[in-house]
Amino acid sequence: MDASSKNPTRSDARHNRERIRDREAGGVGIGTLYRHFPNRESLVLALYRQELEKLIDLVPELLASSPPLEALRRWFEEIARYGRVKFGFAEVIHAATSGGVNDEYYQPFVEAIAQLLEVGAADGVLKAGLDPEDVLLQLSVLWRIDPTAEGEARAARILDLIVDGLRSGAASR
Repeated sequence: MDASSKNPTRSDARHNRERIRDREAGGVGIGTLYRHFPNRESLVLALYRQELEKLIDLVPELLASSPPLEALRRWFEEIARYGRVKFGFAEVIHAATSGGVNDEYYQPFVEAIAQLLEVGAADGVLKAGLDPEDVLLQLSVLWRIDPTAEGEARAARILDLIVDGLRSGAASR
């Protein structure tokens, strides 16, 4: 007998957890909330992971519906939007995931970036051989930008700098 059959999650318990994660906690009792998420950090991490899944899953959709450079830019804009929404939680997430080392979504996220870079390079609009982890490091600044109108304008300028640096016509060493 495997572990999942020893402690099967009841359908109502799974549904409650999903409702909480999907920001419908208003319809869930405090006891239910703390049964699924014993502290605020665990709730924040569950929401963070859900958002990362959405971002990762968005890559194939964007590549199917947009030219490679536009897909890349639109995905980066979603990351910037996510960063503005989650402003202030970056330190909690960073500490809870040991700076990404123990984050189960780190590698899939890097692979999503790699997919965008490879398609762009094959199309000739992006430099070949870009390191997706280097690009991730560049994007990490987006989680530090204040979510004000001024911060939104700054994020757009930073995205321009990042995308321009990745283009195949950009100067390289």
